[in-house]
Amino acid sequence: MGLIGQTNQQYYEGSDLGGYRHVPLNDIVNNFMFSYVGEGKIIGRANRRDVVFHTKRAMQEFAYDITKVEKIQEVEVPSTLSIPMPQDYVNYVSVSWVDKSGIEHPIPKGRITSAPSEAISQDNEGNYNADFPAERLLESGKRYGAEPEIANRNGMFIIDEANGKINFSSNLVDTVITLKYISDSLGTDDEMRVHKFAEEAIYKHVAHAILSSMANVPEYIVNRFKRERRGAMRQAKLRLYDLKMAEMTNVMRGKSKHIKH
Repeated sequence: MGLIGQTNQQYYEGSDLGGYRHVPLNDIVNNFMFSYVGEGKIIGRANRRDVVFHTKRAMQEFAYDITKVEKIQEVEVPSTLSIPMPQDYVNYVSVSWVDKSGIEHPIPKGRITSAPSEAISQDNEGNYNADFPAERLLESGKRYGAEPEIANRNGMFIIDEANGKINFSSNLVDTVITLKYISDSLGTDDEMRVHKFAEEAIYKHVAHAILSSMANVPEYIVNRFKRERRGAMRQAKLRLYDLKMAEMTNVMRGKSKHIKH
C-alpha cells in the first residue's frame, strides 16, 4: 500500500470522528494572538489569560444562542425518584422515558407543583419548629390531587433548582429516561472547541470584548468591532441553521387535516 493509501486509512480510521469540523480552544487563542495582537495590529498588547477568559465567555454565549450545544444523558430513575443535574447543565430541552423498543415518550414538566428549596417543620399550631427540620418528600398526588394534566402514563418531572436535582413521579421508578439538555460547552477540555462555521464570530466577539475593556481606545473602533461581531454572529447562525427541506416536508405533511378534540 502506498503512502496515499496509508494516509487515507489513517484518516478514515481515526478516533476523532467528526472532529475536523471543530477548532480547539487552544488553537482559537493562538490564532487570535497571532492575527489580532502585536505591533501594528488592532490590539497592541493583550494578556493571554484575558484572551482565554473572553474566549471561554464567548463559547458559553454561543453555546446558548448560536451553536446550541445539546447533550443527551440516559439514566435509570432510582427508588429515590431523583437524579442529579449534569455538571455542565444549563437548561433542559426535553425529558422522555424509553420503552423496550427504544421509542422515546415525552414526560411533561410538572406545572402545578414544585420542589421547595426548604421544607419547614411546624407544630400543631403552625409555629416553626427549627430544631426538627421536616423531611422533604416528592410523592405524586399528595399536593395536587388527580389533575388531568398529570394523570397520564408518561408521569411527570420537576426541576429542583436549589439542590441541583430532577425529580420524577413514582410511576417512573426503574424506568430508563433520556435527558436532553443545553450545555455551556465548558465541561471538559475536549468539549472546549468551536465549530468552524462560528470561528470568525468568536474572533470578533473576543476582539470587541477586549477593546471595549481597554482605556484610550477610540469609540469608533469599539463600535466598528461591535458591528462586525453582530454581523459575524448572524452569519454563523445562518450557517449552523441546518434546515433540511425533506424533513420540513414530512413535518408539515398533514398539517391541513382537521384534528378532532
